[in-house]
Amino acid sequence: MQTELTTRTGNQGGQELVFESRYATSPNEVKGMNTDQLRQNFLIGKLFVADQFQWVLSFFDRYLTGGIMPIEGPVTLTTPDQLKAAYFLERRELGIINVGRSGQVVVDGERIDLDYKEALYIGQGTRDVQFISHEAATPAKFYLNSTPATRNYPTRKVSRTDAEVVELGSMETANHRVINKLLVNSVLPTCQLQMGMTELKTGSVWNTMPAHTHDRRMEVYFYFEVPDNQAVCHFMGQPQETRHIWMQNEQAVISPNWSIHAGAGTSNYTFIWGMAGENLDYSDMDFCAITDLK
Repeated sequence: MQTELTTRTGNQGGQELVFESRYATSPNEVKGMNTDQLRQNFLIGKLFVADQFQWVLSFFDRYLTGGIMPIEGPVTLTTPDQLKAAYFLERRELGIINVGRSGQVVVDGERIDLDYKEALYIGQGTRDVQFISHEAATPAKFYLNSTPATRNYPTRKVSRTDAEVVELGSMETANHRVINKLLVNSVLPTCQLQMGMTELKTGSVWNTMPAHTHDRRMEVYFYFEVPDNQAVCHFMGQPQETRHIWMQNEQAVISPNWSIHAGAGTSNYTFIWGMAGENLDYSDMDFCAITDLK
């Protein structure tokens, strides 16, 4: 069972990129998938290659997940042929979180410094975006999420101090964590894209418990700060028909709207969640009791 649509490596506008499209899948299809098929459909294994955009387009809400690690000077955001657009953000918005060393994003000529774990929102209609690392030996790593958009909202940087911060869980349940709401409607306006970052406290390993689904939104999880020789087990599927995917540092996973999305690591870690769909209500969740998971 293979739902991958296309994978293309090419040069567009002088810029190397890899662009992959993946079909949306139903719960019935996922029930019959083996380990390799689950990984082919939902795991995004490589996001940071020197001076080369890595893009995966999911047909769930046409969500784009990508990454760029600039080394040899500025790298310009080019428009993959598959978007059928005059420029990348003609009908899209873009969220960026830097998970590497310090860098800079140039937005229609405006230079914006972006340090580790700082976020940047760029609105629909922006024509020129460039990515720069301050030091080639210690490059920035810009994690990118993009969704369709219908109107322009202003470009805005969101630092750690600008975020809406919520502390949840406890050591007793191994899920003591800090949620940093960065690109969400309680912080700034967006069309549908929302992004944030959850940091697990030392000694805690579980995220997003109790598990939940939300038919109105899909998500992508990006796991990082996973220590060497450690891993995270990401759980997905319907609450009574769960599956799992083992993940390494700096990998992402697509979470359909009908699926739970939770993880447990062999160490504490950090993950970035991105969402898109019908509403911007962060609390719109259909919870499943932990004892009802199967």
